[in-house]
Amino acid sequence: MAHVLIVDDEVNIRRVLAAMLKREGYEVTTAADGEQALGVLHRTPVHVVVTDLVMPRVGGMELLRRVSQDFPDVPVILITAHGSVDSAVAALKAGAFDYITKPFEQEELKKVIAKAARAHDLERQNLHAMLNDGDGPPLIGQSPPMRAIYDMVARVADSPSTVLITGESGTGKELIAKALHRGSSRRDKPLIKVNCAAIPKDLVESELFGYERGAFTGAVGSKPGRFELADGGTLFLDEIGEVPVEMQVKLLRAIQESEFERVGGIKTLQVDVRLIAATNRDLKQLIADGRFREDLYYRLAVVPIALPPLRDRREDVPLLVRYFIEKYDQRLGKKVEGIEDEALELLANYSWPGNIRELENLMERSVLFADGPLIQASALPDALREKGAQASVPIAAVGPLGAIAAPSGASMKEIVRQAQAELERELITRALEETGGNVTRAAKRLQISRKSLQVKMKELGLRGAVDVEDDRS
Repeated sequence: MAHVLIVDDEVNIRRVLAAMLKREGYEVTTAADGEQALGVLHRTPVHVVVTDLVMPRVGGMELLRRVSQDFPDVPVILITAHGSVDSAVAALKAGAFDYITKPFEQEELKKVIAKAARAHDLERQNLHAMLNDGDGPPLIGQSPPMRAIYDMVARVADSPSTVLITGESGTGKELIAKALHRGSSRRDKPLIKVNCAAIPKDLVESELFGYERGAFTGAVGSKPGRFELADGGTLFLDEIGEVPVEMQVKLLRAIQESEFERVGGIKTLQVDVRLIAATNRDLKQLIADGRFREDLYYRLAVVPIALPPLRDRREDVPLLVRYFIEKYDQRLGKKVEGIEDEALELLANYSWPGNIRELENLMERSVLFADGPLIQASALPDALREKGAQASVPIAAVGPLGAIAAPSGASMKEIVRQAQAELERELITRALEETGGNVTRAAKRLQISRKSLQVKMKELGLRGAVDVEDDRS
């Protein structure tokens, strides 16, 4: 049954609505204001939000805006006081599912909530149908980079143009390829996937283009290649950067002319294939190294799609965490409802070198070993907690070392020495400013002796640069 979140600053209304919905079979959570509600939404899956319009701290309109931004598939129903219909209409324009005016009939509210729950189910089904076929996680995220990706997929899905998907391992390149195929008129035709890195170099040609009987030792019969198998559909070449240079000429011709010959064959075959390629390598660097053809690169990159690493879209981490908890809670037969705020903050601050794949593996393990309804920060791996703690230290507060203007041709030792001097200058200047120029107090703050501070100030030319109170107290 659907999970309904009731948000109202009046405790009696929360109790009445919760009791009513629980009798209807709904799972119910309550919150006293929008701020509490957002905490619930980030910890546990919610299917419908019912919220009052006027509340302290975070009100109904702000909550609606945040839910629409972070949880666009969750319908929001607003409860408004009599006479505030204009606000309700404004809420509908802002994306609210519906509104109810006080005093309201319980039956009316039940019908609206039931309709919202059905709409949520349909929205989730449509999302899964477009972006996921059940094999791996769907495309999840509402960050600006992911919204741009969704827009690009929608615009080019039904085009015959070649697409080159780039991104680090674990960012979801294959999911984008599947979404492109499903959004095209070729969706009822095959999507043939080839991992070029998994094919021995001497077998790439026969794997892609097939072979005739007797073409080589062991070729006792003819066999079609992946291009033939994908005829009328889509061919997805993953790890395209691993294709040997000597094979790239034939691949380029097959893409440009839609024709090729099998290994050992003389008959030219023609196919109708939409090609999608993907790589986690820097193809331009491979071109510079002579390991990838420049003409093939430009033929592949008609439509380039660059997937951002997870560390560059941290605002999507709560959505992904929620999805993976729900997924593995069902698969593992657990009763995990969500995650503690502290644990979620650690996950959001982690750099995720393995991207979504790493996050999914961690969430599966966390759900498996969870002892209660919430995943706790203490249950996360020590390495993650340590890195999360380090990430929270405001290192940038003392100035970016990358901003040091090193002389052209300077050695690493010279650059480090200059960076150290700049850092010391900034720390000392700040300490003197915070202590009103009192050298003794500044030295205590920096945890060095007064004499050492005076020596440093002289070395760095800070005696006249700041207003120093040379006291002896």
